[in-house]
Amino acid sequence: MTNPLLLTDFYKTIHHMCYAEGMTKLVSYWTPRMSRKEDMNKVVMFGLQPFIKKNLINYFNEHFFNKSKEEVVTEYKRVISRTMGNIAADTKHIEALHDLGYLPIQIKAVEEGLRVNIKTPMIEITNTHEDFAWLVNYLETFMSCNIWQPMTSATIAYRYREIVDKYFELTVENGELKKACGDFSMRGFSSVESAEISSAAHLLSFVGTATIPSIVYLEKYYNCNIDDEIVGLGTPSTEHSVMCSYGTDEFKAYKRLITEVFPSGVISIVSDTYDYFNVITSLLPRLKEEILNRDGKVVIRGDSGDPVKIICGDKYAKKDSPEYKGTVELLWYIFGGKINSKGYKVLNSKVGTIYGDSITVERCEEICKGLEEKGFAVSNCVFGIGSYTYQYNTRDTFGFALKATHAVINGEERFIFKDPKTDTGNFKKSQKGMCYVYKEGQDILYKDELTIKEQEERKDNLLEVVFKDGKLIKDYSLAEIRNRLHENF
Repeated sequence: MTNPLLLTDFYKTIHHMCYAEGMTKLVSYWTPRMSRKEDMNKVVMFGLQPFIKKNLINYFNEHFFNKSKEEVVTEYKRVISRTMGNIAADTKHIEALHDLGYLPIQIKAVEEGLRVNIKTPMIEITNTHEDFAWLVNYLETFMSCNIWQPMTSATIAYRYREIVDKYFELTVENGELKKACGDFSMRGFSSVESAEISSAAHLLSFVGTATIPSIVYLEKYYNCNIDDEIVGLGTPSTEHSVMCSYGTDEFKAYKRLITEVFPSGVISIVSDTYDYFNVITSLLPRLKEEILNRDGKVVIRGDSGDPVKIICGDKYAKKDSPEYKGTVELLWYIFGGKINSKGYKVLNSKVGTIYGDSITVERCEEICKGLEEKGFAVSNCVFGIGSYTYQYNTRDTFGFALKATHAVINGEERFIFKDPKTDTGNFKKSQKGMCYVYKEGQDILYKDELTIKEQEERKDNLLEVVFKDGKLIKDYSLAEIRNRLHENF
């Protein structure tokens, strides 16, 4: 495995020689500097704890401190000298860190599950030993590539939850809001690691997922156990290879699936292999008795076309055609249901629908609105959220960055900051000095330009120590994070 001191950008490796002489302390803050997402002006704090446990503790111990000094120094020097030259390959600071035997770093952070306003610092990092101020921003790249994704996915998942919550409140009674959206994104991610942490972030707001490793990930890093609580749930479901294996005899496929393979419980069947609306209007009526007598729910899954039109109907299609009515209205016509106390139609509990292709935040809201306008409860449809939602993002989606704001040089505290004149949107301007993060109403805000002593005097500072000198100080559970993020998970 790679020496953790090589898990950074090349330019970081020479900064220990470049900092102002006499610098004994550096303080930096991790901040979401802007939002590129509509109606997402707060970011969910999530994903720091696994980075600390997995990387700052386990990885550093196994691949740096527990290895011989000669081995780690030789590896470091070989790589840097052959890529950046001998001057850059200084190793005295690496040797000193190995001799120290632990990471002389303190990390403060807001609680995981807290939603923080854009431009408010979420994490503070500083050195605890005056010889290692260089290490603070050295860790930026390693930290950034591990934590921007979970925070981004958790924030987007929360926005989905807000949307379905709004329409559940309007149209649903006794509905299971946390089952309204499932994560279908794993196959679209660049690595298993990215997929599991992103899906774990999704599971802060919902319980449905197709990403199995996210369950194990949460158990490992967030103090939960599937034997004692619901961490995440999967759904028996078919794919096109299953349906195609029956040739064009779809009736045989459906009948066997619902009466022999899964005679009870939920079974989701992908239904657009050939002719989606023919399945609903011709095949399902023939299986009506089997479906109504079955102990469980048959869920019809569309997988192509415009999801809004497929679920809610296409008002521009031929009047009274299947396309005009859409999935939910057709299922209502075939299987019936009830009208709830809020006046909205709820499908017979034996059937339902899910759509898992091309769902976006905007389309989710369109579908919810379309069902509400047609008099149907939003709980009649489940949304499958894929990699277009969770992978099609970057660190810049919320402008995450770790920037130095405070230093001690030759015993003197200095406020340091960046404020480029060419940054016309005032996007890259950093904080200045020490920061104090506080709650005001529903907002999490901050004040900067404080000295170290002034910050320490703010007893209600939301930045709390979570890691210090190689040890985890705070250890959050999935349950408390969910409860912090949602009043009623």
